[in-house]
Amino acid sequence: MTWSLPEPMLTVAVESPALPAGWAAEPKWDGYRAQLAVYADGRVLLRSRRGTDMTASFPEIRAVALAQLPADTGIDGELVVWERDRLAFERLQQRLARRGAAAAQAAREWPAHFVAFDLVHRGDDVTGWPYARRRAALEELFAERGLTAPFTLCPSTTDPALAREWLSWTAVGVEGLCFKRLEESYPGGVRSWRKYKVRVTTEAVIGAVTGSLAAPRMLLLGRYDTAGRLQYIGRSTTLSRAVGRAVADHLAPPHGAHPWTGWTFSAGWGTQRTLDAVLVQPEVVVEVDVDVARDSAGRWRHPARPHRIRADIDVQEVPLFGEGGPLS
Repeated sequence: MTWSLPEPMLTVAVESPALPAGWAAEPKWDGYRAQLAVYADGRVLLRSRRGTDMTASFPEIRAVALAQLPADTGIDGELVVWERDRLAFERLQQRLARRGAAAAQAAREWPAHFVAFDLVHRGDDVTGWPYARRRAALEELFAERGLTAPFTLCPSTTDPALAREWLSWTAVGVEGLCFKRLEESYPGGVRSWRKYKVRVTTEAVIGAVTGSLAAPRMLLLGRYDTAGRLQYIGRSTTLSRAVGRAVADHLAPPHGAHPWTGWTFSAGWGTQRTLDAVLVQPEVVVEVDVDVARDSAGRWRHPARPHRIRADIDVQEVPLFGEGGPLS
């Protein structure tokens, strides 16, 4: 009998990290959502949240799935890559387009792990089971089969104190928490899991804008490294007209040579499109609210939300690397 992976469960953002009664918490990893299926005929499918077949890009996951998982098993989880003691999302991005020999080489250079957090099929469809039962079955699968790397069992807890402790793991690539109701089944495609993402407030230097100096639409932000060079670390969300006007009052064209002359800036992860940037004199500091997810170079993966202009801070007081590490 044939079967198919269900549509993945989705999340809705929440503002509080408090774990509600009757729910479980799991760490939210800085990775790539993936579902994995092993069929009785030996076929393996690794697909993204949007249904893209990623099996050929991650041959090490396919090989270990065939070796360690029983037939007719379906697991929901997250693909991650470790680099220099933290998760490196950009390596996942680079691996997605590789096939054949290139994929095999990438697997040796940047091996992926599959962090399993839910079970959707084990000999039969288990999506109708409550989360607590699916979780127990997933733990049994790991124990009975002795699953080893690249398979990793995602932690899960009903202890609010432990869940809050996981929020301190942001330095290695934990973005926040995912909350799942203990008695809820797995109705594919439903947005009923909850997601809390850690955000921090920090300062950055405006090095360029999109739009124009008179009407900026986005801010391209930088911070200084230990050698005093202004490094690009990310962009802001699209500015409202009111915020754009307020920022424009402080902007000026470069007085001389600009540290970003000749640079290009990506419009976002997964796209080749570049931003049409207008360089500005890098002397204005803005306070931003930013997602903790970043790449190994310290660049923010998601746009920052501007709060206010910090005229009270000198640009040289906005280091890229401080005592606490990148973006401290």
